[in-house]
Amino acid sequence: MATQLPDDFKCPVSLEIMSDPVILPSGHTFDRASIQRWLDAGHRTCPITKLPLPEHPCLIPNHALRSLISNYTLVAPSKSQPCPQPQSLISSLTSPSSPLATKLKSLTQLARLTKHDSALRRKLTEWGAAPAVLKCVDSDDSNLQEKSLSLLLNLSLDDDNKVGLVAEGAINRVVNVLRLGSPDCRAIAATIITSLAVVEVNKATIGAYPDVIQALVWLLISGQGREKKEAATALYALCSFADNRRRAIDCGAVPMLVGLLNSGLERAIEVLGLLVKCKEGREELIKVNGCVKVLVHVLRNGTSRGIRYGLFTLNCLCNCSERLCFEAINQGVLEICMGLMEEENEKIRLYTSSLVQTLRDNHAIG
Repeated sequence: MATQLPDDFKCPVSLEIMSDPVILPSGHTFDRASIQRWLDAGHRTCPITKLPLPEHPCLIPNHALRSLISNYTLVAPSKSQPCPQPQSLISSLTSPSSPLATKLKSLTQLARLTKHDSALRRKLTEWGAAPAVLKCVDSDDSNLQEKSLSLLLNLSLDDDNKVGLVAEGAINRVVNVLRLGSPDCRAIAATIITSLAVVEVNKATIGAYPDVIQALVWLLISGQGREKKEAATALYALCSFADNRRRAIDCGAVPMLVGLLNSGLERAIEVLGLLVKCKEGREELIKVNGCVKVLVHVLRNGTSRGIRYGLFTLNCLCNCSERLCFEAINQGVLEICMGLMEEENEKIRLYTSSLVQTLRDNHAIG
């Protein structure tokens, strides 16, 4: 089954599909279990680059890759029967006489074919697959909707398709699913937003659509674990574009993200690290009671990536609020910073130094 998926989904050590992809300090991604066995065996070099690793290397979760892998339907291709031509499968989706079972089967086969064939993904859009798939996304049948979303996600993986899918009207359909779909469908819909937002021009286009960011913020409030994670990931992708940060703030994202961060969803700090870059974001964060306490908790217990964003966010807030400087000191941030000065991660050391300097400049410390 693993041979049917893109090579990027496979762990370089085990050659199996990754269930928990993590990034080594070398920048390469491995399945957590495989690289942990490598480290437990005493190795202190990257299996790919052979460059030395720290004595206790951080394993940073690769959330984006895990999201893409989790939304793939791992269906092995049939060897007993020849697969119909893709054009005929598309025709079965558009034909008014096609029964539901036929459409479901066609979507499953197309999803299986496109998950590991980028050339076919481009061909399908040339053959008019996008309108047919989007029509199925509008279906009231949750199974048909979920299968069509999975295929739409596959099509969106190809950069040549991303702008075209937005132009075909994918965003309005996806927003409708975010609001009214089943939990699984909503999670896939949020992942599609993330995939489409990889292309820079799409970030502005998608963010300008009515209700996109509002629907993602709503999913942060009402969704379950997986839905919340995918919604936060989609917001992170969109908010790298400055105008979308203000839209997210206007939709009430800041207090929701602080609450999710307090509940253990670390992806929330990455989004806050983008929103805090604008004045409105800083003002909203300062209004949230206990935000400093939550950020300090991230510095104590977060992953390397979470700590980095936590330091940046806290530094931005302390730069514009003397009160928060003293609150951070009272929460023990100086002791934490002293420990982080010894970190091997250069950005963590840099952000730590900046935060300590900010506290000095605001007379919070001597």
